[in-house]
Amino acid sequence: MNIKILLTALMAIGLSMQAALAADTKIEFWTFSMKPRFTPYFESVVRNYESANPGVKVEWVDFPWDVIQTKLVTRIVAGTPPALVNLNVPWADEYARDQLLTPIDGLLGSARTNYIPGTLQDLTFGGKTYGFPMYSNVAVIAYNRDIFRAAGLTRGPATFDEQLAFARQIALTTGKAGYAPALSKIDGLFMWQGLKVIDQGKAVFNSPAHVALVKKLAATYQVGGLLKESLFAEDNFPAVVNAYNGGRLGMLLAPPTALRRIQADARDIYALSGIAPAPLGPTGIADGGWLVHFAIPKGVKPALLPAVGKFALYLTNDANQLAFAREASVFPTTARAAADPFFLSLAPGAGAAEQAVAAGAKSMVHSHTLYVAGIDDYDELRRSLVKAVEAGVTGKQDVKLALDQAVAIWNKKLASQRLH
Repeated sequence: MNIKILLTALMAIGLSMQAALAADTKIEFWTFSMKPRFTPYFESVVRNYESANPGVKVEWVDFPWDVIQTKLVTRIVAGTPPALVNLNVPWADEYARDQLLTPIDGLLGSARTNYIPGTLQDLTFGGKTYGFPMYSNVAVIAYNRDIFRAAGLTRGPATFDEQLAFARQIALTTGKAGYAPALSKIDGLFMWQGLKVIDQGKAVFNSPAHVALVKKLAATYQVGGLLKESLFAEDNFPAVVNAYNGGRLGMLLAPPTALRRIQADARDIYALSGIAPAPLGPTGIADGGWLVHFAIPKGVKPALLPAVGKFALYLTNDANQLAFAREASVFPTTARAAADPFFLSLAPGAGAAEQAVAAGAKSMVHSHTLYVAGIDDYDELRRSLVKAVEAGVTGKQDVKLALDQAVAIWNKKLASQRLH
């Protein structure tokens, strides 16, 4: 046989096989709660990627946030996981511990340096990285300038202690509440203030420092400095926004997106709103950090991983993160996108919403997701902590005694978990 003809034939077969393989490259990625608002954005991303990568087909699927976990576990168990899935950090930590995610260190390569370091730190468990950061958020403080003026205050608080002091001053001088913390998330507040919730497998939130913090909250509550509506509710945000919009609350701790809602619902209050960065805790961490990323589930075929990694890096590159962040009023997780003038430059006469974006952008380098990891039935335990804090803050029970009782409940449960 003519060798040249044979080589030509083999090359043709090889090329056709490569084309067939390329045509079979399908990447399915999942998001949560993005439709319908962000449908044009994601459809554009898919269209642009497929255009630049012939033979690669990308399928976007969106689920409600409260459904996606069940769908994901079902598909992983069936051996047919999506290539990428949107997760938050606590979910990722749980799935990584249960070996339901694939580490991505080998796929990040030099792109690792593109991301804000803290975002990758949040996604590192057991020395391995488990996600491509997509967007994050931090809180800012919106404050009613009329209420502040009446209370003799001229700026936003710089520390948590000042937040509480300002709240007391507002209550004593104006009769209005100054501050509305989400005390159903008291565990996060403890951690933000550098106080451990669990140490070496045991609950430790009855220490003198924990007791002192709860007593500060109680002192502020007693003079009317804390908004009492839904103070210990699982989600007190609707009540808090309503109080701020109604001119009954001096300070609103919220993500910058909330300012657009205030602008739409209470233009008079919006016009009175000053903006300040949320204080950093003693930990140097900004309040309200919450990171969302793309993870690779267990069971994605190894041969597909390079293509998945390439697409994940595209999804979370500077340009796409910047475009999504601008649409969603969140913050990008790449350093270059986060430094874009859109976030950091304020035009003359910029309103509270634009000021909030700029204030939040400056805090992004301090953003971390705070949560308690590795505990079964954690929500049940957290509720017992919240009940104890409620009893202490409202004066129904001595703070130390209430926290001691909650610690005993926790440690009994934690000891039982260790035995099993």
